[in-house]
Amino acid sequence: MAAHNELGRRGEQLASSYLEQLGYRILEKNWVFKRAEIDLIAFYDSKLIFVEVKTRSSVGHGEPEDFVDWKKEKQMEFASAIYIDRKNHQGEIRYDIVAIVFENEQLYKINHIEDAFWPN
Repeated sequence: MAAHNELGRRGEQLASSYLEQLGYRILEKNWVFKRAEIDLIAFYDSKLIFVEVKTRSSVGHGEPEDFVDWKKEKQMEFASAIYIDRKNHQGEIRYDIVAIVFENEQLYKINHIEDAFWPN
């Protein structure tokens, strides 16, 4: 497995554990519809939360959350609409980002950005 894929999986596992420690219930990991993927889908405080996890080995090229662009937001919006429809969810939703940075193979920081964006 490529090093960047391993780093991404490690970040997703860490993000899932982090959210669970905060009381989030993880419903899905790596949920895919067609070409759109949602890293984590959670339930917390009566809200369905769609989470993009971004993991980097340094911040030399910017913070991980800076790499969630409009294309990723559109993909998440598309996939989340399908998920909401399939689960017949009638409540509130939210889009979060969990940004993780490692330095020298060690966790450096986790930045959980609640309500990070709202697709158009």
